Amino acid sequence: MHPLTVVYLEHDGKVLLVDGAGDGPLKPEPGRLESDRLLRFPTHDETQTMGIVYTEKGRIRLMFGNTEVEVVKAYPDLDWPKNWAWKDACIADNAVHPVAREAIYRSLHRLVSKVMIQNRSGKVLMARVERGHFRGFWTLPGGYMDHNEHPASGCIRETQEELGLSIELDDAEPVITQRVFNEEGVSFVSLTYRATWDGTVDELTLQTEEISEAKWFPVNEAYACAVSEFDREALRTLL
Repeated sequence: MHPLTVVYLEHDGKVLLVDGAGDGPLKPEPGRLESDRLLRFPTHDETQTMGIVYTEKGRIRLMFGNTEVEVVKAYPDLDWPKNWAWKDACIADNAVHPVAREAIYRSLHRLVSKVMIQNRSGKVLMARVERGHFRGFWTLPGGYMDHNEHPASGCIRETQEELGLSIELDDAEPVITQRVFNEEGVSFVSLTYRATWDGTVDELTLQTEEISEAKWFPVNEAYACAVSEFDREALRTLL
């Protein structure tokens, strides 16, 4: 039976795995489909037996069937553990318990690229979204970055897809924001750029499955109606 609380120790890409008896460290074998020994994260008592001291960074809760498992995310107080498992190798080994694989998967940042588009009057272009986390609310144009896509290219692509608008970014550093929003522990990182465009919303071609409306807002009103913490952090720089 899997413990109800385990410790996810990670140090520069290395994670500690043990077997059902708490013995380790063990390493995964990517591509392994079957094994009579399951690899998992250790419990607190097992880390103490190994003499490992750690600093807790946070906790997440994972549901598997009717069982809730608490995962303590922590940083070990030791030199780089070269004999531990590479975290990237854990995903492709079926012998690694789903709790460990899911926790590692959730530890990977989700990257979002957005843009604040202003006209010469200083107003900000916002879009009311029809799907995703902020359905029905006003947000800045943008979205998830594609694989191997630079964030500057990502917000240009998203603006073209959502609004039918081709933009060039201003020469300014993006506003970078990071948040974990819930107990699932998924970390989002947003990079919000700036652009200038002086057209009207009638010139836009909205992707109606995703965007129902676009509108120019004074900066203070845009900030007041924004529900995304990423948007609010970026808009705050314009206030």
